[in-house]
Amino acid sequence: MPRIGMLTPSSNTVLEPVTYRLLTGADEVTAHFSRLPVTAISLADEQSSQFSVDRMSAAAELLRDAAVDVVVWNGTAGSWLGFDYDRQVGEALSQVCGVPATTSTLALRDAFRAFGVRRLGLVTPYTGDVTARIAETYAAEGVEVVADERLEITDNFTFGEVPEQRLAEMVEAAAPGAHAVALVCTNLRGAFVAADLEPKLGIPVLDSVSATLWKALDLLGGPRIDRGSVLLSGSTRAALKEICAQLRAATGADRTTVRLDLPSQRLDVDRAAAEDTGPGVAPIQHDPRPDALNTARWLDEHRKTLVQPNFRAGPQADADDVRAQMLAPVEIGGALVGWVSVHSGTERDWSPADVQAVETASAHVKALVER
Repeated sequence: MPRIGMLTPSSNTVLEPVTYRLLTGADEVTAHFSRLPVTAISLADEQSSQFSVDRMSAAAELLRDAAVDVVVWNGTAGSWLGFDYDRQVGEALSQVCGVPATTSTLALRDAFRAFGVRRLGLVTPYTGDVTARIAETYAAEGVEVVADERLEITDNFTFGEVPEQRLAEMVEAAAPGAHAVALVCTNLRGAFVAADLEPKLGIPVLDSVSATLWKALDLLGGPRIDRGSVLLSGSTRAALKEICAQLRAATGADRTTVRLDLPSQRLDVDRAAAEDTGPGVAPIQHDPRPDALNTARWLDEHRKTLVQPNFRAGPQADADDVRAQMLAPVEIGGALVGWVSVHSGTERDWSPADVQAVETASAHVKALVER
């Protein structure tokens, strides 16, 4: 039975019960906790004090005694102390426990990448200066905070007393114009608020507790949990993103995408499930494309790779700036479930190696979906 070890701030009252609730039904996985002293959040507290790597390591030693299979720092300090800090924490925890490790901030970063988030609505309990530092940290990773809602609280225990209804109001206020909303704090009761609001808002709502649990399960190869998009489809999207990146590198294309009709993970071909773009190329992952149905009809009828060195006819392109493209169908059990696209902003001849690359990517997507 895989065991997840989690470090949590001493004044956190939300993380443990919410994690147990999220794991309801996933009886093959257990979660175990160790605490370290954290009572207040402000920029006056430096990394050398309550969030020091030495303190983290000491708390992790107790989890090592429980023979955990993965260990996480389930706190969001890295969002204002920086990703380098959290990478140091992760390396220290992994060394102490001898198992893979991650942190809440690194998990959120991985979720941003998996969902192609470039415009973020931010919800925090923190003060304005802490929230501004978080925005700077995310901007360095290519994620722009386009709106933020904050509570201006410093006492960590009080974070856990904020009602779910208040968090729901903040999430809705931060959502317009964003690719996703993130609740950044593991002592907010946001996990089920996030899952409930996603259908209404039409975008992912990435709660820190849910995202951290997702990444821990991902490192274990554990189950998907139907408690919001990151737990349900985060691992699939991350794997598809890697396939897109490898395909773009192999072909030198401007953009690669994967579209899937996969209701079990709430994916449909109207929006790309994953995308990788070259420098200066506008992303289309979050843009609904009605013309995708034309592509689906052609691929469903012909069931072969479409190679267009000069884009003039055939199904409509997935983006207006396409001048050459390749589309490879993904079939499961004889049914078309999606396709892999390679786009170029200029006309070009696709080589046999390029065609082989897109068909190999399609095979990898098929294998992933079948798993």
